[in-house]
Amino acid sequence: MGDVLAGIHATWEFDSDSVLIRFERGIRTPKLLSALGERRIPHEALSAVTLAPGKRGTVVLRAVPRPGADPLTEAAAGQLKESGDPYRLVLPAESETLAEYYADELRAALAASRLRRGGRGTDGGPVPDEPAERYLVAAPEGPRHFKAYDGKASFDGETVSFRWFWTGASSAKWKAGDQSLPVTELEGVEWRSPELFNGYLRLLPRDGHGAAGSGAGSGAGGADHDPAAVVFGLGYGPVHESLPFAAAVLEAVRSAATKRVAAPVLAMVPTGRRDPADVADRIRHLGELHQAGLVTDEEFTAKKTELLAEL
Repeated sequence: MGDVLAGIHATWEFDSDSVLIRFERGIRTPKLLSALGERRIPHEALSAVTLAPGKRGTVVLRAVPRPGADPLTEAAAGQLKESGDPYRLVLPAESETLAEYYADELRAALAASRLRRGGRGTDGGPVPDEPAERYLVAAPEGPRHFKAYDGKASFDGETVSFRWFWTGASSAKWKAGDQSLPVTELEGVEWRSPELFNGYLRLLPRDGHGAAGSGAGSGAGGADHDPAAVVFGLGYGPVHESLPFAAAVLEAVRSAATKRVAAPVLAMVPTGRRDPADVADRIRHLGELHQAGLVTDEEFTAKKTELLAEL
C-alpha cells in the first residue's frame, strides 16, 4: 500500500507487510503514546481491523493484535485506557470513507498473511488466528528505569535490579536486601497499572529461583512485602515509564527461554559468582537493619553467612 493516514495524535503508514505507527509528541498526546515514539506492526501480528464511531464527531480505526504478539499489550493485560491504546487511530468523522477504504485494504492484507501462515481451512477460507509463538512486535525503546514508591527499578537488558528506599520499603524488603534478578531466572512479569488501586510491578521467578521470599503472597498486599516486586503510588511508576519497562523485561524473558530450549546440554554451565561489591553492599544494609533492631541476631548471622557463601 505505502499510503499514509493521519489521525489525532498518530499517523499510520501502510506498507506491503506492516503498518508503521508514528505517535505525535506534545502536551495533548497521552504520555504513553509520546513515549512510544513509533512502532512497526507486521501484518502477522494482527488478527482483525475494526472501524467504529468515536466521541464528538470522530471515527476510530483499530487494529487488533494477536495474543502473544506484542509484549506491550501482553504486559498491559487489558488495563490501558482507550486514550492510551496504541492500536487506535482517531479520525474526524468526515474521514470515515477514507478510513473504511484503508480498513478494507488492511483486512485483505491480514487475510493474505493468515493464508501464508496456515493455509486454508475446511471451508476454503483462511484458518483462524492462533496465539503467536513469539513476539512479533519489538518492545518499546522507552525508559529502562523508573522510581516506584518503595524503590528504584532498573533493567540493563539482562538483569532487573530493585534498590530500596528507606522512606517506602517494607522491613521485609530491607531484610532481603536490594535485588538483582537475571532474566534467565524469570518466567514473566505481572504489571498492575498505577492508575488502579494498589498498582505494582512483580517479577515472576522461574523454578523457584529469584529473590528470597518472592513467593510470599499475591496481589497488591503481597507486593508490598515481596522483594521481587515494587509498588506504585501517587506519582510513582507512571504508565509511560513502568509499562514499557515491563514489556522490555517480558521480551528479554521470552528470548532467554527460547535460547534455553535451543541450547545443547553442553552449553548449560553454572552461573558465575556474585559481584563482591554487591555482596558487601547487601551486608552493609543488613548491618544497618540489625543496628536498628529490625533484624534479630540470629537472622543477621544466618543472612550474612548466606551472602558470604555467594562470593
